[in-house]
Amino acid sequence: MSNILLLVCSLIYLSLLFAVAYWAENRGKSKRSVANNPYIYALSLAVYCTAWTFYGSVGLAASKGMEFLAMYIGPTITAPIWWILLRKMIRICNGQRITSIADFISARYGKSRTLGVLVTAICVVGLIPYISIQLKAIAGSFSLLTGQVTGRSGSFINDKAFYITLLLAVFTVLFGTRKLEATERHEGLVTAVAFESIVKLIAFLAVGIFVTFGLFNGPADIFRHASQQAVLKQEFTTGAGHTTADWFWYSLLSAIAILFLPRQFQVAVVENSDERHVSKAMWLFPLYMLLINLFVIPVAFGGKLLLNAASFDADGYVLTLPLQYGQQGLALLAYLGGFSAATSMIIVETIALSVMISNNVVMPLLVGVPRWNIWFGTASSRFVINVRRMAILSLLLLAYWYYRSVSSHFSLVSVGTISFVAVAQFTPAMIGGLFWKQGGKSGAMTGLVAGLVIWLYTLILPTLVPVGWIPASWLTVGPAGLGWLNPQALMGLSKFDPIAHSFFWSLLFNSLGYVWGSVSRSQPMLEQQQAVLFVDVFKYRSQGKDSQIVWKGKARLSDLRGLLASFFGTDHAQRVLKRYARRNRINEQQTPADPRFVAYTERLLSGAIGTASARIAVASITQEDPIASNEVIQILKESQALVSVNKELQRLTRELSDANEQLKTADRQKDDFVSTITHEIRTPITSIRALVELMHDTPDMDRDTQTHFLGTVIKESERLTRLINQVLDLERMESGRYRFVQEEASIDELVSDAVEAVRPLAVEKTVRIDTYLNCKATNVYVDRDRLMQALINLLANAVKFAPTVSGWVVVRSDCEAGTCEVSINDNGMGIDPKFHELIFEKYRQGQTSEREGTTTSLHKPTGSGLGLAIAKRIVELHGGQISVHSLPGEGATFSFQIPVASSANQH
Repeated sequence: MSNILLLVCSLIYLSLLFAVAYWAENRGKSKRSVANNPYIYALSLAVYCTAWTFYGSVGLAASKGMEFLAMYIGPTITAPIWWILLRKMIRICNGQRITSIADFISARYGKSRTLGVLVTAICVVGLIPYISIQLKAIAGSFSLLTGQVTGRSGSFINDKAFYITLLLAVFTVLFGTRKLEATERHEGLVTAVAFESIVKLIAFLAVGIFVTFGLFNGPADIFRHASQQAVLKQEFTTGAGHTTADWFWYSLLSAIAILFLPRQFQVAVVENSDERHVSKAMWLFPLYMLLINLFVIPVAFGGKLLLNAASFDADGYVLTLPLQYGQQGLALLAYLGGFSAATSMIIVETIALSVMISNNVVMPLLVGVPRWNIWFGTASSRFVINVRRMAILSLLLLAYWYYRSVSSHFSLVSVGTISFVAVAQFTPAMIGGLFWKQGGKSGAMTGLVAGLVIWLYTLILPTLVPVGWIPASWLTVGPAGLGWLNPQALMGLSKFDPIAHSFFWSLLFNSLGYVWGSVSRSQPMLEQQQAVLFVDVFKYRSQGKDSQIVWKGKARLSDLRGLLASFFGTDHAQRVLKRYARRNRINEQQTPADPRFVAYTERLLSGAIGTASARIAVASITQEDPIASNEVIQILKESQALVSVNKELQRLTRELSDANEQLKTADRQKDDFVSTITHEIRTPITSIRALVELMHDTPDMDRDTQTHFLGTVIKESERLTRLINQVLDLERMESGRYRFVQEEASIDELVSDAVEAVRPLAVEKTVRIDTYLNCKATNVYVDRDRLMQALINLLANAVKFAPTVSGWVVVRSDCEAGTCEVSINDNGMGIDPKFHELIFEKYRQGQTSEREGTTTSLHKPTGSGLGLAIAKRIVELHGGQISVHSLPGEGATFSFQIPVASSANQH
C-alpha cells in the first residue's frame, strides 16, 4: 500500500472529524445540542479504549492469554458505583467550575497552588509514555501497511512519525483551544470522540468477523485448532504465569483509571452536560467494552496459528492478517480504526493536560505577580489560549521523543499500564476528598509525593535498563547488591508481576501518607469550608451555586469588573455582572461590593484559569479578612437551614395544592349531590301532583282507581319523607348532634326483621333471599332503629342490583371473639375494585370516572345515593366497620362487624 494513499486517507479522515466537530458546534448554537445525549456521552467514555485496546489487547492475549481481560473487568464490575462517585464529582465540578483533575484536587484542599502543580507534574510525567505509545501505534501501522521500516534509528527529519505528531498537534489546537473557559462544553470535541468510538468498534469487529468466519469456520473451528497446540492451550488459561492477586490488582487499577485518567475526567466530568446521563452510561459503556473485545481471542488465535511468530509482531495481527490474505480494503479500515483509537486519546489527553499546565502551573505564577495585569491587559485571554497551544505542541514533541528513546523497546500494553499506575496515585486524595472531611492538604501532599517516588523507582527506573541508562544489575541483585531494594522485588516481595508490584507498594505508601498527614495537621478555615462543600455537595448544592458564600472583606465592584474584563472583555464582563445583579437582586452601586459579587467573579475566573489562579487573582484586588471557624460553621448552618426551610415551603405548597384539589372535588361532588337530591325530590312531587290533579279533574273517577291513586300518593309521600329524613339523619350523624338510644338486642332478630321489611321488594323482582343466622345466643348493644335502617339500606341495595327472576341474595351472621359480623351477598353486576372506597361517599351518586378517554359509571343504585353512606356512618358510630368485596360480573358482598354487648357497653 502506497505512502500517498495512506496519507490521503489519514488527511481525509481528520478532515471528516473536523467536519463532524464543526457541525456539532454550530448545531448546538441553533438547535438542541448533539452532545447533550446519553448515547453520545457513553460513546465519548470509550476514549478509554485507545490503540492499546485496538492493537495491544491482541498482542497481550497472544503472549499472556486471558490477562488482557483484567483491564476491562475492573471498569465493568465497578460501573454501578459511578452513580455515587461520578455523579458526585460532576455535581462538585459544576458548582466550583472545575476544569481538570488537578483543579479538582487543588480546589478540594484549600485551592492549593502547590497541589495543583504536583498533580499536573504527575499527569505529565505519567502520561507522556501513554501518549508516546499512541504515536508508536500510528507510526507502526503506517509502516506495516507500506512495508517500510520506521525511521526511529535515523534523523527525525526522515521519520514519518514526526510529521504525524505535528499534524496531530495542529488538529488538537484547532479542536480544543478556541475557548478560554475550560468548563465550557466542547460539543464538537465530544461528538468527534463519540464518532471515533464508532469507527474503531466497526473496524475491529470487521477484522474479527473476517478472521473468525473468513479464515476459519467460526469460533469452534478456531478453538479446535488452538487446542491442538500445547503452547496455545497453556497460554489461554487464567493461571498461565498470572496469579489471582495479579488479577485483583489489575482489575482495581483499571477501575481507578476509568475515573481518574485526565482524558476520562475530561469527558466524564468536565464535558458532562447532564448528570442523569451517568445512569445510561453505567450499562452502555460496559456493553461497548464487551463488543470491542469480542474477537480479541479469535484474532490472537488466528495470528498465532496462521502467521510466523518470529516474523510478525503480535500487536500488529489486526493489520497483518487482512494484508496477508489479500484484504487491502479491510486492512485500510483496520488502519483507520487504530488511527481513531490513537488520535481520540491524543486529542483529549493533550487538551486536558494543556488546561492543567495553563491553569495550575503558568497562570498561578503570573497572577501572583503584582504587575501581571499591566503587562497583559485585555490580552490575558489570548495569552492563556496561547499557553495551552504551546503546551499541546510541547507535550506531543515530548511524547515523540519518549517514543523514539524508550517506548519503542516495549509493547503497547506494558507502557500503558505504567501510566495507569501513575494516575492511580490520585485515588487516596480523590476518594478521601469526596467522603472524608478530615482529609487535608498535608495528607494529600504527603501521599502523592510518597506514591510518586515509589512509582518512579519501581516502574520508570526499570524501563531505563533496556535503553542502557541504568545497570541491569539493579534488576537482578539490587542497587549496590541490596536485594531488598530491587525495584521489581521491593522488600523481598517477588510474587507479583512488575505492574501489580508497583501498584501495591505505591498505593500503600500513598494511602498511609494521606491518612498520617491529614490527622497530624489541623486544617485552615478555607480547607474546612471546601471539605464541607465537597463532602456534603448534595446538601449544599441543592439550592444553587450561591447558597453558601463564605467570604469576609472589602472589594470594589470596578476592580472586579476590570479583573473580568482582562480575561473576557469589557462588554462581556459588564453584561454578566449586570445579569447576575438583576437575577440575585443585588445593588450594583453598593460600596464595598456585595460578597456574592466576589464569589461569582472568582467562580467565573475558575472556569478560565483554574481555582488556584482565580483565588490568587481575586485576592490581589480585595482585602479579605480572616474567617473564624465558628463563622464558617454558622454560614453553612444557615445555608443548610435555608435548604430545610425551602423544603418546608415546598411541602406546604404541595399540601395547599392537594387541599385545593380536594376542595374542587368536594365542590363538584356537592353540585352532583344537589342535582341528584333535586331530581329525587322532584320525582315524587311530580307524581303526587299529577295524580292529585287527575283526581281533581275527574270527579266521576271510580272508587278503585281513586284508591289506587291515593295509595300511590301515600307511597310517594313516604318516599319523599324517607329522602328528607336520610339527609337530616346523615347531617346530624356527621355533626355529632345525633343521639343514639342504645339497648341490648339480638343481632339475628334484627337481621330477620330487616329481611322481612325488604321481602316485598324482593318478591316484586322475583329475587330469592336466603338467610344463615348463627348468632341466636349473642346480643349486641345498639340503637335498634338506626341499625335496622343500615340493614334495610344494604338489603335494598342488594335486591336492586340482583337480576330479575334469576336473582338471589344471601344474608349471613357469624359471631366470635367478641365481634358479630353480618354479610349480604348478591349475584348482581358487581363493582370494580377501584370504586370500592368511593361508593360509601355521600356525594358520589351519579358521578362518573374518566379512564382512557371513556366514561365509566360507578353503578350505584338509583336514588339519593345516601343509603351506603348512612349505613357506613351508623356502623362506625356503633364502633364497627363496613367493607365490600366485589369484582365486575361476580356480584358483591357487603359486610360489617360490630362488638357484642359486653364490649359495646364500654363505649
